[in-house]
Amino acid sequence: MQKIIPLRVPFQTQSPFLFAVHHLDYYPPGSRSHLGINAPLHNHSIGMDFGNPDGWNMYHGEKVPGFPQHPHRGFETITLCRKGFCDHHDSMNAAGRFGNGDCQWMTAGRGVCHSEMFPQINYDKPNTLDLFQIWLNLPKKSKLVDPHFAMHWASESVHVKMRDAKGKVTSIETIVGQMQGQAAPKPPPSHSWAADKDNHVAIWVITMPPEATWEVPSAPPGINRSLYFFSGEKIRIGEVPVSKHSQLVVDATAVLPLENCGSSEVEILMLQGKPIDEPVAQHGPFVMNTTEEIRQAFQDYRSGMFGDWTWSEDGPVQERSRPRFARYPDGREEYPDA
Repeated sequence: MQKIIPLRVPFQTQSPFLFAVHHLDYYPPGSRSHLGINAPLHNHSIGMDFGNPDGWNMYHGEKVPGFPQHPHRGFETITLCRKGFCDHHDSMNAAGRFGNGDCQWMTAGRGVCHSEMFPQINYDKPNTLDLFQIWLNLPKKSKLVDPHFAMHWASESVHVKMRDAKGKVTSIETIVGQMQGQAAPKPPPSHSWAADKDNHVAIWVITMPPEATWEVPSAPPGINRSLYFFSGEKIRIGEVPVSKHSQLVVDATAVLPLENCGSSEVEILMLQGKPIDEPVAQHGPFVMNTTEEIRQAFQDYRSGMFGDWTWSEDGPVQERSRPRFARYPDGREEYPDA
């Protein structure tokens, strides 16, 4: 193990990852008349609300929490919505609602604007949101590919079950990165850094019951690996005790023995991959290789080259009764519950 550091928000990442955050918001029951918050907002800094004053945040939303229209260029966003719902709209004229275990993979490429809003669908019970967003960098050759998004529905997800000598079962959800001998998750876009198996990109969510043990398999030399212990009481890595809310930067070439030595379930996010050996220039939602490319990104955005925003507002939401769905830029629609 290389180091253990306190878990910060956003998480500290290693290449090829740029950013990772865990949104856990205990929203109260919503309104019957709209999909916004049905609670006083005087404790919240509307427009820039990240302080979690009441157990939840508005983020950049004003009535509905979330992230109204904003641009991206040069990387990919992977959004795993474990509980609650996210309404997506973008400048490719694509839209969708996903949640309760669904994962969205969006490639910003040469530029896209999108919104991510968290509709308060339930008016008779809380609207808990449990969501990860992870930014995966694109190599220089792919930074200006056409924007793209795809859904990895919960019914398509791969949960590997590993039973230890005590009969305790550890579950590993493999968003990307196949475990040897196990089913493969849905493939990433062809231009993604994750599409090349030699890059050994893995995004796994590890869930361990009390007293469970499991070994994270090794990876080849030259691979970065971080584990984010975000839920549970305590774990042990070999003989080293680790407390909740810790990040572990580890040697991926070594098998990593994990043990849940607490009395509650443990959850760990693992991010792994071969680093992209290129310079990184970043300004907010633009990630390129040089400062000149960042200046060009701003110019292209201001010139309207990130597509047309055809929606009636910056943070639109679907109707309450709308089921989970995706409408792609070509007009094709998917309904996972159909």
